[in-house]
Amino acid sequence: MTTETIAIIGGTGDQGRGLALRWAKAGYAIIIGSRDAARAAAAAEEMRAELGGVPNITGLANAEAAAQAAIVVLAVPFAAQTPTLKTRVLGVWAGSAAEQTAELAPAGVEVVAAFHNVGADALSALAHEVECDILVCGDKKDAKLRLRPLVEAIPGCRYVDAGVLANARIVEAMTALLIGVNIRYKTHTGIRVTGLPA
Repeated sequence: MTTETIAIIGGTGDQGRGLALRWAKAGYAIIIGSRDAARAAAAAEEMRAELGGVPNITGLANAEAAAQAAIVVLAVPFAAQTPTLKTRVLGVWAGSAAEQTAELAPAGVEVVAAFHNVGADALSALAHEVECDILVCGDKKDAKLRLRPLVEAIPGCRYVDAGVLANARIVEAMTALLIGVNIRYKTHTGIRVTGLPA
């Protein structure tokens, strides 16, 4: 098991909370990030209790959480992305939330896009496996492969290399499609890619 600590910026929201629970249950050290350090600490306490008191979840303000982690997961709604990362205002549309993140992130930070198509409800239902392939986009293979153990730590998830970061435009668009399917069928759908080895 890796000893890398994972900070989840936006970890008090539904998606961040689901990822935190899954990874903490798998043995990773998790730091919940929030604009409000007290809110992050309270969320971490609730998650520890839900998992039976595991000590590997803490809560901090976003900047401190990011500074203390080897891997930083941005799990905020698109509308909150720029205020969370903002160092400048974008003059042009970046193409996808992932590409915008790459433009806003500090120099030298490798951005990888993943977990777009798995719902927060499925992640939070710890008694059940998550039936979803995780399409991982990024420009550096090594950066994508660092995410593989995090995908495989969630029962039922499979890592699928989906190519360069620009492909996140397609993956993000599928999220809206799945949300519509979920609403119409009152379920929690995911993506499975056929023809790949198990």
